[in-house]
Amino acid sequence: MRKTIVTVFFTTLSLIFFIQASASLRQDSLLLIHSGKLVSQRDTLFAPSTVPDPVLSYQNLVYKKRLDSIQKEVSLSYNEHVQRYIDIYTGRKEQIGKMLGLSEYYFPIFEKALKEAGIPEELKFLTVVESALNPQAVSRSGAVGPWQFMYATAKGYGLVMDNYTDERKDPVKASYAAARYLFDAHARIGDWLLAIAAFNCGTGAVTRAIAKSGGVADFWKVRPFLPVQTQNYVPAFIATVYSMKFFKDHEISVKPAGFSTLTDVIPVNKRISISSIAAATDLDVKELLLLNPSFKKEVVNGSASTPIPLVLPSVKNNAYKSLYDLFNGTTEMAEPAPLIAAAKKPAPSRTELSKKASPYLYYTVKPGDTLSEIAEKKGSTVSKIQALNGLKKSSIKAGMRLKINRT
Repeated sequence: MRKTIVTVFFTTLSLIFFIQASASLRQDSLLLIHSGKLVSQRDTLFAPSTVPDPVLSYQNLVYKKRLDSIQKEVSLSYNEHVQRYIDIYTGRKEQIGKMLGLSEYYFPIFEKALKEAGIPEELKFLTVVESALNPQAVSRSGAVGPWQFMYATAKGYGLVMDNYTDERKDPVKASYAAARYLFDAHARIGDWLLAIAAFNCGTGAVTRAIAKSGGVADFWKVRPFLPVQTQNYVPAFIATVYSMKFFKDHEISVKPAGFSTLTDVIPVNKRISISSIAAATDLDVKELLLLNPSFKKEVVNGSASTPIPLVLPSVKNNAYKSLYDLFNGTTEMAEPAPLIAAAKKPAPSRTELSKKASPYLYYTVKPGDTLSEIAEKKGSTVSKIQALNGLKKSSIKAGMRLKINRT
């Protein structure tokens, strides 16, 4: 009889505990199974259980539904790999708060370039994964800028690196180059998550991984055949999108950018120091360098034939007069051109982009084609086509899609 009473007591206690846990779910708190106990926590690590649990299933469903609600053209898959990075990023509340503040300045710049290229605007979140929105970021492998371009890739996409400037650090110019790269990667691969993977490890590495995985362009099927860093890169991207969209649900506050986000752009047609400009406008040299990260020697190397755009915090009209006097030695000053609020032009079609913006064209191999014949028709060489497509031999198969330099 005593044993029966004790059993009933603990059964009742367990039922009360489960009801309390279920109530906490309605407040959108996330739960974690730990050491056999149900613990109510916020933003906990994903802990897959060998025994199916309705509470954990509900927890996962909350994240999945949130990602589904914001998905546009790029697939925002949800699984344990994505969850792991969501937990990392939402746990770094100060860092994500800072990214949110910086994004108020940088994201409109990135969105404009991506929109004009006709590709998804959500690709802007790659810059958070790549550089934490730091134009001065330099990786151990030598990648530079907010989009982390390597030197050779940057040159191939038209960016200038010389004694006075490194356009990989220019948020505007680097964004247009990144948009063209992503456009090309997607045109060749046909899947946005794999195009994102290509931005990390290169298009050649991705196409080889697709072939090894069975030929299906699906990131999660191809993932085991990609470099380890790239295997984690796409889940980190999806988690970044989640963290910056649902920051309020994780008690993250937006932090100030730390500099003026209202700016103007003035073309400079002479060689002049940043310190001279700062003195004429009563602005801080450090802020000017922060807004113009591509300048290497604190000098604007402009000329009449090639004016250099200078980004300035919005200043009073008398400062524009001082600048005009500094640049031209006269008393009239033209209104500066806004950096973002420029006259809107219709976005070019993908066909126009492939002809004008991209330095490459694509050719689908037909039965009977040879690499030498294709090279001759397209004004290229066999060795160049092999290098661009990662081909070790000159043999090709019908249906292959080849990337070829434009002539």
